Amino acid sequence: MAYAMLAVRFVQGFIYWGGGSRRFIYAPQKLDPHAASWMANKFQSAMPGALLGTGHIVDFLLRHFALLYTSIIVFSAIELFFGLFLMVGFLTRLSALATIGLSFVLMLLYGWQGATCIDEWTMAACNFGMGVALFLAGSSAWSIDAAIARRKPELADKTWFTWLASGPLAAHVLRPLALTLTVVTMAFVMLTYNYYRGSILTPFHSGPTSPTVHHLSITHATSSADGSVTFTVYLDGGTSEAPAHIVDATLLDASGKILREWGPDALARLSQSAIVNDYAYNKFKPALMGLAANMGARATITLPGAPGETIAPDSILALQTIDDRVFKATVLPRAAN
Repeated sequence: MAYAMLAVRFVQGFIYWGGGSRRFIYAPQKLDPHAASWMANKFQSAMPGALLGTGHIVDFLLRHFALLYTSIIVFSAIELFFGLFLMVGFLTRLSALATIGLSFVLMLLYGWQGATCIDEWTMAACNFGMGVALFLAGSSAWSIDAAIARRKPELADKTWFTWLASGPLAAHVLRPLALTLTVVTMAFVMLTYNYYRGSILTPFHSGPTSPTVHHLSITHATSSADGSVTFTVYLDGGTSEAPAHIVDATLLDASGKILREWGPDALARLSQSAIVNDYAYNKFKPALMGLAANMGARATITLPGAPGETIAPDSILALQTIDDRVFKATVLPRAAN
């Protein structure tokens, strides 16, 4: 079994070692909070489609820099060291268990991303299954674990060494453990795939959160006595490879008649104080025409009013993106202090 898993052990280790080594050695700017490739940007882009409440964890970390930075460093270090351990066959079962945990987290956070084949989910699902196989097999061939077992047979007989490193599992342990982990793997893989794409329990669909088409959620739209309109907008769908662009904001009455319009030039001229971003990384900001935002950005924006003009309580705010998609919300009068 150990010989049969040599290639799997190397590939699994190399994938995770590669992720950690890129950040610590070959592309350290990924760990630089001031660089465009800072990992928090990718972290934030995953938040809208994250499963099992992990989006709330991301939200919390993005608001607490020390915890965010520590989490990214720890995650990268686990990838680096346990990936290396797998390649050389050291503490193989512990290392395999670590990669199962990493794959689990990646499937929950990034599994929804990918234009056609949800490639983030595919890679993490494969790594999850490979980790389970390596945990069951160990690496009793061509490995540091095997070298230690040969030189110190008394250590190899210890139960803790078998479970942390390598060595044969008793048949009465291996069989039920393998069947249990197989059932867990099948259930987790199929249920997450069905959630993201259907095709198992439901017909095929593009997922609750689109990985390709940008989507804006507008909440807390209110009007002030000075005629200004304030709202919260969240880019909660679409690709992280390109920003979304808002090129027009329109205020409509109940019949759809245009009451006021802020075109691309007006949006591009919004002051810094008019755009309050929730996070310090992916943001809504003025662009050449209108406003631009990267995936996961959320901000409270105030559109200037016209002097002496009041806004009816049943007015509608409509935001139009560069691809002619329109997102609307009802504007409510702001309560007086």
